[in-house]
Amino acid sequence: MDLIKVAENAFAVESNLPKFGAGDTITVHYKIKEGSKERIQDFRGVVIQVKGTGVTKTFTVRKMSGNVGVERIFPASSPFIDGVEINKKGSVRRKRIFYLRGLTGKKARIKEKRV
Repeated sequence: MDLIKVAENAFAVESNLPKFGAGDTITVHYKIKEGSKERIQDFRGVVIQVKGTGVTKTFTVRKMSGNVGVERIFPASSPFIDGVEINKKGSVRRKRIFYLRGLTGKKARIKEKRV
């Protein structure tokens, strides 16, 4: 197991992502390649979970697109992430807020953390 960790640390890429957790509203600036063109698309939503450590760290962001909930899993060490912007800090009691999937309307709102 130590050999695996040594290999992971050797190939680790430093990610300059800000600290965020479940309940925070963030905007992920993601690079998309279409043929020979490259553009940056913004994905703004609530962080449902942050999972893993080091190279395997991922975070799931959920947004409402019209009446449909859209979730996307981003690897934290992905070279396609151009940047992450924190819009709101959310006050939640759990690390994984999957209960948000079943809520609609005003019940799906998350209280903002007072700083």
